[in-house]
Amino acid sequence: MEKAFKIRNASEKDFRKVGKLMVKSYSQLEGFPKQSEQPEYYKMLANIGELTKKPETELLVAVSDEGKIGGAVVYFSDMQYYGSGGTATLEQNASGFRLLAVDSQLRGIGIGKLLTTECIEKAREKGHQQVIIHTTISMHIAWKMYEGLGFKRSKDLDFMQEKLQVFGFRMLL
Repeated sequence: MEKAFKIRNASEKDFRKVGKLMVKSYSQLEGFPKQSEQPEYYKMLANIGELTKKPETELLVAVSDEGKIGGAVVYFSDMQYYGSGGTATLEQNASGFRLLAVDSQLRGIGIGKLLTTECIEKAREKGHQQVIIHTTISMHIAWKMYEGLGFKRSKDLDFMQEKLQVFGFRMLL
């Protein structure tokens, strides 16, 4: 079923839909801070298209043949624009991605993996030596996918987002 989705850059017409998908996905994660606890984070998710104004930043979407957006991720080919806490923004010769979200009704069919591998390919095309990502304990289901693709835990990239522990992963290319 993975083949039924194609990856492309989001258009401005997609931004609101993707923002709603992001807010819904993150608010449904067990143990993840709620909108009332981290309103600025959810505001950023709702306005996800704004991130594309940063240089070297792309909002990628997985779109079905029928035009349904099944998932999205933000890819950064220059880590200084990555926007996380910790030391990730200082990484050189690296790409990163953040804010991976898949429609809850479409989980488990490979959309997250498709978006992740697209980001890895973009990093390879740039000639980068590594890909940096962050995740939380609430997103532990994705950890297996990341590790299966070759990402390794990198404690040097860990940080706290308010009261939320954020874990760094790195893939060497």
